[in-house]
Amino acid sequence: MSGDLFYKLLVFRSKGIGAIKYHELIRDCGGAEAAVEYLQVSGELMDSVRREMDLAESLGIKYIADDSPDFPAPYKSVRNHAPILSYLGNIKTFSKKTVGMVGTRHATAHGMKFISELAHEFAKRNYAVVSGMAIGTDSAAHSGALMEANDSVTIAVLAGGVDYIWPKENEKLYREIIERGLVISDMPAGFVPVANNFIARNRIVAGLSEMLVLGEADEKSGSVATANMALEIGRPLWAIPGHPSDERSLGPNRFIAKGEAKLCSGASDFFHLAEKNAKKNNGEKSDSVLLNLIGSVPVSESVLTSLAKKNISETLAELVVLELSGSIKKVDGGYVRV
Repeated sequence: MSGDLFYKLLVFRSKGIGAIKYHELIRDCGGAEAAVEYLQVSGELMDSVRREMDLAESLGIKYIADDSPDFPAPYKSVRNHAPILSYLGNIKTFSKKTVGMVGTRHATAHGMKFISELAHEFAKRNYAVVSGMAIGTDSAAHSGALMEANDSVTIAVLAGGVDYIWPKENEKLYREIIERGLVISDMPAGFVPVANNFIARNRIVAGLSEMLVLGEADEKSGSVATANMALEIGRPLWAIPGHPSDERSLGPNRFIAKGEAKLCSGASDFFHLAEKNAKKNNGEKSDSVLLNLIGSVPVSESVLTSLAKKNISETLAELVVLELSGSIKKVDGGYVRV
């Protein structure tokens, strides 16, 4: 396999050869070795690919080509899929059903909690949660999946080499994903990404995902681009709505308004939740009138007092209890739910 892989990488790493051109060359030339001969690959590129493979071996990085039975089927069905992926972690993760979860790096605490809980529900049901390991929404998705005790729960798609940890704040998360899932890339080991590589990363996230959930995201974000990519290849899109005055809600709200995405209100949209969980949630709802009035948009003490039909001292006392319990927090303009 190593010899065959060498020739495949030579074709894939050749200048001007994208995924579609790669497949055409392999088909027309009758194989990777013949394609290398046709391209008259330089000795410089050969040395570069040898160094890449040596570095990968030293770091424990492995490759998988799209003619392998373990190559992820949803991604292989995409016409312009990368023909070779490198990875660290458990290859069995590719055999699971997949759901992508993407959104802004500047997600609210409420938004990240929602994504994390949703990812956990999917992981409980034997899905692998796919995301891009950025801070914010991506991190919440991976972390939520990792809350499940099983392995093969999440796939992180990187824009650089699989050994290049970005952002650095996510090193602990990166290590956990390798232990219990997969970190993948179509780039060489040691590669430091530039802007265009993040677009390619988003394309892989969309292709790997059998369905995609869009969280908080402004209209010009990479996450919205990922959602558009998912729609282009026929993947079902779900979007989590938000307050229209928050720019982070513009992306998902637009997809819902145009009928391009289904409104995502929680795990019950995808699964029949156990009756005991429903009862528990109903119980929580009746515990605190104030808590039920607080959401992701700040609400002031005076408004809460009026809505709850309490006096101000009762409201303040209950808000202190809720804040100390971690259920809410005070921000500019009032209180939000955590």
